[in-house]
Amino acid sequence: MPAVQLPVLPLYKGRGAVSAPPHRFARDQREWLDDGWQAQAAGAQADGADAADEGGGWAAAQSAPVTEVREEKARSAIQRNDSPDIYFDHSVNPYRGCEHGCIYCYARPYHSYLNLSPGLDFETKLFAKTNIAEVLRREISHPRYQRASLNIGSATDCYQPIERELCLTRQVIEVLGEAGHPFSLITKSSTVERDIDLIAAAAQEQGAAVYITITSLDAELTRRLEPRAAAPYRRLRTIERLVTAGIPVGVSVAPHIPFLTDDMEQVLESARQAGASSAFYTVLRLPWELNTVFQQWLQAYYPDRAARVMQRVRDLHQVSEADRQRGKSYDSQSFARMKGQGLWADLVRQRFTRACERLGFGRERTVLDWARFEAWQQHQQRPASRPGQQQTELF
Repeated sequence: MPAVQLPVLPLYKGRGAVSAPPHRFARDQREWLDDGWQAQAAGAQADGADAADEGGGWAAAQSAPVTEVREEKARSAIQRNDSPDIYFDHSVNPYRGCEHGCIYCYARPYHSYLNLSPGLDFETKLFAKTNIAEVLRREISHPRYQRASLNIGSATDCYQPIERELCLTRQVIEVLGEAGHPFSLITKSSTVERDIDLIAAAAQEQGAAVYITITSLDAELTRRLEPRAAAPYRRLRTIERLVTAGIPVGVSVAPHIPFLTDDMEQVLESARQAGASSAFYTVLRLPWELNTVFQQWLQAYYPDRAARVMQRVRDLHQVSEADRQRGKSYDSQSFARMKGQGLWADLVRQRFTRACERLGFGRERTVLDWARFEAWQQHQQRPASRPGQQQTELF
């Protein structure tokens, strides 16, 4: 099948997606078209033309979209997970959308349910659940709440840039810490260091673990893949600081993108030297609109290897020839979607396994202790005696 030639789209500084393709529920479909004026405008700018005299013109169209944050009142804080591929049962996401702009993010299609594009809208139109801590406290205090492994930041990075001002993730950790509820969190931001005091206190009781995602050590590549996330060297320093504070840290080498992020062994070695004690990986998966969003990015930045990358991605997921003809690049089958299947997936697994054995990584996940939460839960359910009302004697 010949490679689909996608248009070369404008690149926005500090953004991952190169366009805002319509979501799958949209009634109208629009396509980007270069009519030749873009190249002329670019040449005029290179020659020192003053775009302000033209009212902005092409320069205004090329300017990166600004970030918009909207307040949202959450009706529930805990999302239940029924997928056998994911290690946690519950998750808490203080935000919708993510300003990091990771082009490979599997959560991008969730923005379609908000009538927004999984492309630029996902990283520029954000939603902050300002009452998330209050709702979470109510849910874990409920008598029918069943304890389950809980992760913060599964569909959005809980330490994305807006967390520095809003502090919603810190509020969530405070609630969990007061209740002694074990939790894990995953991030690629150094802002997590701000909350070392809370996380370390929980970790002392075997109640917290942190996982840092390092996709690659290639700074130029990660700047394109994850434009507003911390640099790879900064994430390694974050691992060191968390470990020094007594917090168990694992490294997430995710996602593996063929012919792009091929330094898995180097990432694992650097993370181990920084103090990480566990590791896991996933392969690139492209559900729904993410298939288009990622391929547009790939054509814009790496047109010379775009066809090879997509061919190997489809091989990793063993996409049938009929599905390939329909443009599908991903198989959502349980037990296979995260790690892939077939020959190429097995080779990636062998690389990861051998590197972990050589470096001395332990189990994939840190085991957390529920004793404190069980005691807190029993105390919450114990009926409180009202002042002045003591049991009287019958005789």
